[in-house]
Amino acid sequence: MNVEKRIKTNEHLPQERRTIIHMMLVNNTINEHTALALKPFDISIQQFNVLRILRGQKGKPANLSTLNERMVTKMSNTTRLVDKLISKGYVDRITCPSNRRKVEINITKKGLDELFEMDKAMSLTESELLNQFSNSELEQLNFLLNKF
Repeated sequence: MNVEKRIKTNEHLPQERRTIIHMMLVNNTINEHTALALKPFDISIQQFNVLRILRGQKGKPANLSTLNERMVTKMSNTTRLVDKLISKGYVDRITCPSNRRKVEINITKKGLDELFEMDKAMSLTESELLNQFSNSELEQLNFLLNKF
């Protein structure tokens, strides 16, 4: 479906505006499907992102600044995200005994186990969202998006 029909306008949109609106619509669709895939785990897209970052640390803890730098969606409430993950038992907060202001976050075994299950749901969702594209089309799309 073209963008004009999707937003219900008869106005001819300039190519730049049409492209931006199209990208925003695609982003919304991706977020809706991703949130739906994570719903059974009672976790947000941002919390999922934090867990993946921590898994990528390969057992080394990360501080809040590191998490915020690596987030796909930059947020000012990383502390709150981490607090929610702590309450679920997915991460631990480690306070440095010599400097109580230095706090590091580590993923727990439970967090790793749940993330493994979330990865399955996310992989299925990603496949469903992109199944109409060939591998070469996905490469081309990524090439074009890298221009941003």
